[in-house]
Order: sequence, then structure tokens, then C-alpha cells
Amino acid sequence: MTEREASVIPMYGAEPGTGYVIGVDGGNSKTDYFLFDGRGGFVNHINAGTCSHERFANGYAGAYLEMEARIGELLEPCGVTVQEVEAAAFGLAGCDLPSQKEELSRIVDRIGLKRFAVDNDSFLGIKAGTDRGYGICSVNGSGAVTGGISPSGMRLQVGGIGSELAGDEGGGYYLGRKIVRAVYDAFYRMGPPTAMADPVMELLGAPSRERFMAYAAEGAYKRTLPNTELMRVLFAAADAGDAAARSILEHSARQMALSTAGCIDNLDFPADEEIEIVMSGSVWIKAESPLMMQRYMQHVGELTRRRCRFIPLTVPPATGALLWALELAHGRPVDGVTRRKVLQGVDKRLQS
Repeated sequence: MTEREASVIPMYGAEPGTGYVIGVDGGNSKTDYFLFDGRGGFVNHINAGTCSHERFANGYAGAYLEMEARIGELLEPCGVTVQEVEAAAFGLAGCDLPSQKEELSRIVDRIGLKRFAVDNDSFLGIKAGTDRGYGICSVNGSGAVTGGISPSGMRLQVGGIGSELAGDEGGGYYLGRKIVRAVYDAFYRMGPPTAMADPVMELLGAPSRERFMAYAAEGAYKRTLPNTELMRVLFAAADAGDAAARSILEHSARQMALSTAGCIDNLDFPADEEIEIVMSGSVWIKAESPLMMQRYMQHVGELTRRRCRFIPLTVPPATGALLWALELAHGRPVDGVTRRKVLQGVDKRLQS
């Protein structure tokens, strides 16, 4: 969402009641679909490929066909019809702009779900990671985005549409290119020498520095850069004191902190309340060095001058979709017993 104003997301459908709920966590590469009963009990789960309209040649039409097929696959073995689903919540990659949310909501309505919420997948982290159901979620995975929900229900998404327009200067996709740039700068643009050069050349299969950019550019154009492995090189070099690596991490940490601080500033959090900040995504959760996370937390504190509690997300984001769907179904926040039941049900399924 590019606008700075926050808004209350509309909810769709009939009067709250009992029945089944669906929670969907749709990423750029895979999607988790969960079916639970109205008391928080696990019923079914399927894992499938992306449902993002941005990944289909036919756009929203492709997203509709994929989502309709997978929801049918989720319900049919259980003898459950779409009409028996009381509520559903969808956290979707590529759901960033108002026009995208409207189109994706039309898809869900067309499938036959009558009470639902559709929004960016960043909001799932808040529902999954906080007992209160409100706060901030900083996503730093393959991409970067920040979502916020205030106690009054105001919602705001900061970023999620690219580094050039919205400052999404985090995530493996962005950082992978910054690593390549640092090595190229060291070779040909008077940049500081970096210990990342040899391991990055090896990862790309570049036989010489003269051929380095040809190999890097091909990987960037084809989206085949080994970002996970590049992250390991980056963090290892930063831990060893490499100036170029530390500069990348420092810059990204501050940019992520600016999005978090801006989200807090534009929502109506009480001035004296501690703000819970959920951190999700592979770069935050699976990083092999704490440097970037530490600098991010320091920057957030300096920028906000607020009491903040940082919560690494240790449960699947799909948990947030289910908790959100149960809120819609029953018209009230999920109690602690049901919350724990949902967390256990999702975790048991994904660990099996």
C-alpha cells in the first residue's frame, strides 16, 4: 500500500456462528491451506505452489483457477462444502495495493466464501506471534514488508512493492544483489576490498573477475542467484569484520527499522504502551549472525523512543490466518485455550 493513511480493512459476509474456518498463507513460492473446525481443531491441510497472481502468465485468472482447485482439494476429502465454511482469512504475497486487494477479494467471493478477509501476508505474523492480536510485523525473507495493527483495529502496510519505490531494502532478493554489487565495486569501481569476492565468484561459477559480471547478470536476469548461499557469505564476512559486508547489513537494518518506525508513527498506539514487534522471514529467523537483527532493534529504539518487545516468529505464519478466521467466525478475539490448540494443530501437521 503506497498511501500513508491507515484504514480498517472491511470484513465480508454473514452473521458470526459456528462451523469450519480456512486459513491460507500464500507466498511467492508455496501456499499452505488449512481447514479447522470452529473450536480450533485441525481438520485438513494441503501444501501447494504459489497462488500469487504475479507468478501466473494469465494473472488474476490463473490465481483464481489455482485457489479454487486447491480449496476444493482441501474440502472434498472431508465432506465439507464451501457453504459450511463460516469464515476464511488469506494472507497473500502480491496483495499490496488497494486494486490488488479488490481483485483478490473478488476471487475469494467467486470461489463461494462469504465471510472473509484478504490482505498482505505480513499481517499473519501479528496474529500468529502476539497474544494480543495487534502490533507490528517486520518480514525479512525473500522480500521485505512491514505490517501493523493498532489496538483500535487500524491497519497499515509499509512497503512490499520494491526497494526503488518503497524502501524495501531487505530480504534475500535485495541483499543478493547488494552482495554482487559490493564484489563488482571492489573489482572495478574503486570499492573497498572484500573477503566476499572469492566465495561469491565460486558460488556463481565465474572463472575470472573479467567474467564475473556476465555470470552475475545472467543469474539476476533469470532469477537464479543463489541468495541463501550468498546470505551465508555475507553474514560470515560481516562477523569477521569485513567492511563491505558490514556496510550492507547496516544499511539494510536501518531501512527495515525506518519502515517499522514509520508504521508505528502512523498508527494510533497508546503513547505509554509497549509495542510488540514480530520478526518473521528467513533473513530474520535463520540468519547465521545476529548483527543485522541487533542493529535493526537498536535503530527502531532510537527512531521511536518507545518501549518495544521484539518477538522472533517461531510458529508458521499460517497460524495467523487461522486465528484471524476464527476471530471473523465468532466475532471476538480468540481465547488462550483455542489459540494454543490452533498452534499445536498447525505445528503437529507441519512437523509430520
